[in-house]
Amino acid sequence: MAVSTATNGLGRGVALGVLLLGLALPATAEPAEPEGWAYRLSHEIMSPFCPGRSLADCPSPQAENLRAWIVIQEATGRSQADVETELLERYGDVILSAPRAEGIGLVAYAIPVLAFGVGGVLVAVFLRRYTRAGPASPRSTAEALDPELARLVDQDLERGDGPTGPSG
Repeated sequence: MAVSTATNGLGRGVALGVLLLGLALPATAEPAEPEGWAYRLSHEIMSPFCPGRSLADCPSPQAENLRAWIVIQEATGRSQADVETELLERYGDVILSAPRAEGIGLVAYAIPVLAFGVGGVLVAVFLRRYTRAGPASPRSTAEALDPELARLVDQDLERGDGPTGPSG
């Protein structure tokens, strides 16, 4: 009887844990993203009021007004391209999150590609030179030693003298 009560209590505890886990999961799930291009556009363009932040991340009242204006433009039926064109006319290229791939903006895309290409060529040239050079030929010990020095070393070895003095 004691075993069935303990098992029954354990079963209730597990059931309660599963129930609480099930209730907690929807609370931690991310809210659904509003549909429509106005929401996406406010996350894609940079804020003219908060440098370095997207329009959606800018806390200023002007940014809030601009986000509301974009939502109203979508609700009235204007196209996203039409609204983007008007924003570019009003605020200039400062609202673009990436430079245009034309004119001087093309340099922003070309420099990394060129740097990567030049670096690849330098690595290839270095590796080609390094692998083509044969291993350095070691000099024989007979060539390396002066005859007088060789004679002195031989004398020391015969006497039993080493680098630390006479052994003994």
